[in-house]
Amino acid sequence: MRPHRARSALRSALAACAATAVALLGATSVRADVPPTPGWTLQWSDDFTGAANTLPSATNWQIDTGYSYPGGPGNWGTGEIQRYTDSTSNLSQDGSGNLRITPLRDGSGNWTSARIETRRADFKAPAGGVLRMEGRIQMPNVTGTAALGYWPAFWALGSPYRGNYQNWPGIGEFDIMENVNGIDSVWGVLHCGVNPGGACNESTGLGASRACPGSSCQSAFHTYRFEWDRSTTPNQLRWYVDGQQFHSISQSQVDATTWSNMTDHAGYFMLLNVAMGGAFPNGVHGSATPTAATVPGHPMLVDYVAVWTRGGGGTDPGTGSATLYPGTGGALGTASSSASATTLASAGGTNHDGTPYQPQTFTSSGITRTYSGGSTAFDLFVDAGTTVANGQQVRVSYDLTGNGSWDRTETYQYFATDPAPGYEHYTQARGLKSATGSLGNMTNGKVRVEVWNAIGNGTSTLGTGNQSFVRIPFN
Repeated sequence: MRPHRARSALRSALAACAATAVALLGATSVRADVPPTPGWTLQWSDDFTGAANTLPSATNWQIDTGYSYPGGPGNWGTGEIQRYTDSTSNLSQDGSGNLRITPLRDGSGNWTSARIETRRADFKAPAGGVLRMEGRIQMPNVTGTAALGYWPAFWALGSPYRGNYQNWPGIGEFDIMENVNGIDSVWGVLHCGVNPGGACNESTGLGASRACPGSSCQSAFHTYRFEWDRSTTPNQLRWYVDGQQFHSISQSQVDATTWSNMTDHAGYFMLLNVAMGGAFPNGVHGSATPTAATVPGHPMLVDYVAVWTRGGGGTDPGTGSATLYPGTGGALGTASSSASATTLASAGGTNHDGTPYQPQTFTSSGITRTYSGGSTAFDLFVDAGTTVANGQQVRVSYDLTGNGSWDRTETYQYFATDPAPGYEHYTQARGLKSATGSLGNMTNGKVRVEVWNAIGNGTSTLGTGNQSFVRIPFN
């Protein structure tokens, strides 16, 4: 369910037994736990086991509200008409292991619904391995004229979209499951390149659809899966429903630049939502939806969402790497359960390009890992508010043996933030300004991350907790 577009209709015996069991579960309404997946490593999941009438885990999810992202395209870029809320009337766990996203209409004809995103935005196929995103979902159980305008979706967006909102579709979008108007069909779509046209034929995308196996998409739970396979050349993207593949795209189908733009960043975040109206359901119906005949109150039910990887370098969903998060008190480690922030001191109108000035410093110690041969990557949430001409800068240093000597120091080009409130993404794509030393295996080593304002006359904010991360090239 992409941010900008005019939508169109468009392993052993144990492993085999497990796959069969999952497929059978998909065709029932019985609650299922996150299934065992022999040969895969579970990276992240949510089973929605909270109490009835509670919001989903704030550790795992952030809730979108309103009619757009701050500064983003209106109506979420799709023409949908509902207002997203964080009300448990629209978004809640049901106490029986499911998440419910319920579109509602008030007495004046105004629609509300819900949309959530994973806080993590680093889901990525490991080099030489496979990423698997999966959800067991029952679409809103409504069909015919009563379903006109319903638009449920389970999908993923490239992480650079957060805080930018103008770089779609280049950063990539994987529509794992979409449906409109209560039709017994699942759509799987890739969006990439430029809009309009380009390698992904935007704003339509490269898609395929099929009816749900056994029972309709609306009447029962089905398992929707997407795989990003980097273990084969060329790489492949694959879409499944209840274990049955119905769509695939090869790296060879798009140009190298387009493929790189949608894969050579920090990774993806996943979304769940039910929109009402918009270009896709309108286009399928042939006129505006929802209509007076549309019946509110039919929820999309989500039993679980999970991410696995298989093969490749390391168990993180990054590329032969470990992911560290800047936290409180200068910690650099695992992601905290909530978002937080810290202030970067003003550069005071002086140029500190390349030299840390009153930096916020984050350190991780006691690291013993094998160098993967890769490079440092990072995604820092930064915001200078309305300050003009501020620029943030980062330096990442490695002490391979923990003896107090920094064996490798990397200083990246500063990032000039815009004078509008709202976080932006500062990533390694800015490029190295300078580097000294070299990397190798770490034994009881340390990593230090320093962030400061290199230029400007105002303070800036750095998102911490689960907002920013640094990926070090070590298994």
